[in-house]
Amino acid sequence: MEQVRGLLELLRPGNAVAAGGLTFIGAFVAGGLGAPLPTAFAVLATVLATGGGNAINDYFDREIDAINQPDRPIPRGAVSPRGALVYSITLFAVAVALTLLLPWLAIAIAVVNLVALVAYTEVFKGLPGVGNALVAYLTGSTFLFGGAAVDGQLGPVLTLFGLAAAATMAREIVKDVEDVAGDREEGLRTLPIAIGERQSLLVAAAFVVAAVLASPAPYLLGTFGLPYLVALAPALVVMLVATYRSFESPTTGQSWLKASMFAAAIAFVVGRAAVVL
Repeated sequence: MEQVRGLLELLRPGNAVAAGGLTFIGAFVAGGLGAPLPTAFAVLATVLATGGGNAINDYFDREIDAINQPDRPIPRGAVSPRGALVYSITLFAVAVALTLLLPWLAIAIAVVNLVALVAYTEVFKGLPGVGNALVAYLTGSTFLFGGAAVDGQLGPVLTLFGLAAAATMAREIVKDVEDVAGDREEGLRTLPIAIGERQSLLVAAAFVVAAVLASPAPYLLGTFGLPYLVALAPALVVMLVATYRSFESPTTGQSWLKASMFAAAIAFVVGRAAVVL
């Protein structure tokens, strides 16, 4: 039972299911509910691939976790390093099998994401800003993957991708500001350590402003109507307030940025639902 519990923890089901939810939103925004089977394949593939990425990150981080987070499955002995690696490969393999049932663009996105997930910890995580950008891309790409899976209208999904990626980039930078003391002690070179905390927060703010300015595009292009703007407005207000709060309290700011991103995604659902209905 301890091993089963450890494998479940490696998956990080809350995180994985949330990623699957973003893929579902992308599929709905692109095509409504007209392709239930490809949508289901894409959502399940996202959940499994995210779980595989979480597991392999724990595999690569096992020595650091033994010091900083000894209660994680590998350091505490619930799952062996080899077991975690095999588990991750199995999750990736099933995700790939499901993805091969989807259109070519979805397959291409999945291949890029798979390489990025595997390379993140060992190659990109320690590079100032690069690791943040990769996480931002991966978050936004879940929407793209869902839209490509149903071979739907990708215009609004591209806007959603950009909004989610920019908001996630800002949040990841703010999180690094929050963790700067511990990261410096561990010898990591995050963006705040490289260029300073205030300068990093200004970079995060620039990403948020870009996202806010681009977000009305589906309305201006006539893709979505007024319900989209009405639902979007509160999310943008929270996003801007969160950015301002980040300069005083990075912990509060990054939490609000995450909430505002999900709220903005719901606005896209409202916009598509208004068109379909």
